[in-house]
Amino acid sequence: MSAKPWYREPWPWLIMSGPALVLVAGAITTWIAFASADGLVAEDYYKQGLAINKVLAREEVARARGITARVSSSNGILRVEVTNEDAPALFAHLAHATREGYDVRLRLARVAPGTYEAQLPELPKGRWRIAIEDPKSEWRIMKEGA
Repeated sequence: MSAKPWYREPWPWLIMSGPALVLVAGAITTWIAFASADGLVAEDYYKQGLAINKVLAREEVARARGITARVSSSNGILRVEVTNEDAPALFAHLAHATREGYDVRLRLARVAPGTYEAQLPELPKGRWRIAIEDPKSEWRIMKEGA
């Protein structure tokens, strides 16, 4: 019986396949980590934290004035019905819950007293937060949408 060369035996290949698979999996994981940047972490988180009190104060102004909003959308139109406010236009900031790059800011034109509309662009599925605010940035109302 003659001895086979090492590369014709199954055991060296079986032993080397484990570390080889780990190297391939590590390379794929590294590629995924660099190719899909995390949009959840803000670079200026400290400044954003300081600005929270100003934002909360604007929401309190809306509550004190009794301003409320009802948001609906159909056929590509975003409709906002606001009580106790009759500005010539309002602004809506639609923020995606997890991806900052999808955020949209819309100017809502008044179509009737207390009713504002804007053309709604194609939005990806997901959870959305909608901020309705006046042009002078005196008040703001937050709504959740799906």
